[in-house]
Amino acid sequence: MTEILGNYFFFEWEVQLIIWLQAHISTSGVGFWLISNLSAFGEQLLLVAIMGFIYWGLDKEFGKYVGLNFLAANVLNPLIKNIFFRMRPYFVSDKIQLLRKIDTSADAMDVAAQGYSFPSGHSMGAATLYGSLAFYKKKNKILRVLAIVLPLLVGFSRVAVGAHFPTDVIVGWALGAIVIAGVSQLRRATKNKRLIYGILLLISIPGFFYCTSSDYYTAFGMLVGFILAEPFEKKHVRFKNTKNIFRCILRTIGGCAVYYGLNALLKFIIPAEYSDTGTFVSYAIRTARYALVIFVIIGVYPMLFKLTGKLWKEKHHHHHHHGTHGTHGTHESHSTHETHESH
Repeated sequence: MTEILGNYFFFEWEVQLIIWLQAHISTSGVGFWLISNLSAFGEQLLLVAIMGFIYWGLDKEFGKYVGLNFLAANVLNPLIKNIFFRMRPYFVSDKIQLLRKIDTSADAMDVAAQGYSFPSGHSMGAATLYGSLAFYKKKNKILRVLAIVLPLLVGFSRVAVGAHFPTDVIVGWALGAIVIAGVSQLRRATKNKRLIYGILLLISIPGFFYCTSSDYYTAFGMLVGFILAEPFEKKHVRFKNTKNIFRCILRTIGGCAVYYGLNALLKFIIPAEYSDTGTFVSYAIRTARYALVIFVIIGVYPMLFKLTGKLWKEKHHHHHHHGTHGTHGTHESHSTHETHESH
């Protein structure tokens, strides 16, 4: 493993604050468990589940809006990290411990796996995702509160576990807001989705020439997968959202299972010498793997909804056969006429 070194820059108060926090939160027990797990609100599993719940279940267009904002932020973060190469706080002072690893399977000192510090990906992802929810549903007060509270909690957690300096977190929040504003500006400027996708790809592609941490290739692959899947779904799949919360949850569980299952399968198939060796080939394979996974869960997986929809209808049909027809189902029939695609 080649020694990857980065830059050490920080304010003295940042180091002191982390040392103070770590001295005052016991590193075991319920309090620590809670503080550490606040990070989960900015982690991939939960963010994919939230986006999936909206996209597969509640409202496809809303899901695509949140998804694109999040994936843009997801790529921008390592693009910046690999310019500043800021080392994480626990490299700076031996009084700081890393209490929650970024890549749990790798050594804490493996910078390629644990990534660089500036700006905080968790804080940026949380600000982008929860901010997008509130921005899209402007009238919803609960979402507005969550858009402030959850990124604050995630940021606090990232500092307390020794993974980030406070300045990483503050800049992460600011960049999340900038991504939402920037993508919204693009949407206002043009209705041409291909043009929007093209601009986002142009901004993202330079990372191939200088990024050395695997998070960039993961994020770039995810963005490419989304850009390919979105028109594919619109043309070939056209699944319907469901107003049934139970079905929304089932679709989300299924989607997350496909996301993790397919990822594990592809990792298993690809020989180790090609996967995480830091070579151009391994980066290209990683990008392709994530592009395929996202393409499948956004474009292909929803094909199953028609099958489950049929099963569901049959079951419902048996239940509601006894004289309760005519009241429900009338509103849904109109939604099938709304797809006047612009040619």
